[in-house]
Amino acid sequence: MKILYGVQGTGNGHISRAREMARAFSQLDVEVDYLFSGRPPEHYFDMACFGNFQTRRGLTFVTENGQLNQWKTVTNNHPTKFLQDVKVMDLNQYDVVLNDFEPVSAWAAKRQQVHSIGISHQNAFLHPVPKKGEGWSDRLITRHFAPTSQQLGLHWHHFGHMILPPIVPPTHSSQIRNDGSVLVYLPFEELGKVLALLSRFSQQHFYCYHPAVTDDQELENISIRALNRESFHYRLQRCAGVIANGGFELPSEAIGLGKKLLLKPLQGQYEQQSNVATLEQMGLAMSMVHLDPSAVRLWLDTDAAGMVKIPDVAQAIARWVIAGDWYNCDELWQRLWQQVEFPDLVHDLMVEFDSSQEAEKRIFSITGTY
Repeated sequence: MKILYGVQGTGNGHISRAREMARAFSQLDVEVDYLFSGRPPEHYFDMACFGNFQTRRGLTFVTENGQLNQWKTVTNNHPTKFLQDVKVMDLNQYDVVLNDFEPVSAWAAKRQQVHSIGISHQNAFLHPVPKKGEGWSDRLITRHFAPTSQQLGLHWHHFGHMILPPIVPPTHSSQIRNDGSVLVYLPFEELGKVLALLSRFSQQHFYCYHPAVTDDQELENISIRALNRESFHYRLQRCAGVIANGGFELPSEAIGLGKKLLLKPLQGQYEQQSNVATLEQMGLAMSMVHLDPSAVRLWLDTDAAGMVKIPDVAQAIARWVIAGDWYNCDELWQRLWQQVEFPDLVHDLMVEFDSSQEAEKRIFSITGTY
């Protein structure tokens, strides 16, 4: 079997997830070609596991000052180049196309009628999961940005639908520490504003990673770090908590390590707003609307909810893909969720949520009103 794996390169979360899938496929000795789009080729880093990967311009999203800039998102994309890339891509050598919200390979597979499987967090939003701030344009993007023959969503809970647990790196318990530090990763915020916020808490040590940093620096209670995957994961395993935006992959890794979370979602980005609302509902995170010192102070004084045990989802998906019985997902779904273990508080909250969902469904069946 030969696979093409298309990955959205705008954010590091998609790439982190693809790294775990690359690990799983390499362990099973499967031939996979990787294609990334969404950022200039020179801006990718730590990509050795993908071999001789391909890049395309694709389509991307532009953020400024902690929020999505819709106008620049539209004007910075080049639909003519995108359509040309879709048209010239030849998929004849591939048995299946896997896709993590990557539009070029998705549309090429659709055009050439090659079976494609979407494996992404975005696919979870095709189901009635908790959502916040979703508009008609968001629904349009979710369904048509990177369309696939089949969709596998990833989320922190299945909400009674065909949604799988998050893909995170397997971590041995001996690697997990708590040195009292706080890991900060707010790439969509201005570095100066982030440092100004953190400097107010002189008794707390922060490790702040940011794409604007080129050289590591020390600033009183803040260790300022350039982006480095190995260093970042070392600090993630040893910190007490994480301050981040509202993406999916980093919070998934953090809750799998038992780290507490303070999240600031990108304004105008409904996926991040929905993520944060969901984690708050599950008792796994606190949030702030802006870089709010009072929210940071309150969060610093709280304890983590506990560790969420997450199985090796990447390995399970890779084996399922290789088996080729792609429309038989029930066994994969059941087996993975049976291995997920929530802290008691989170488990109780989700049981309560599931019960309320079932009640709403019964009311809908009787009245037709949800």
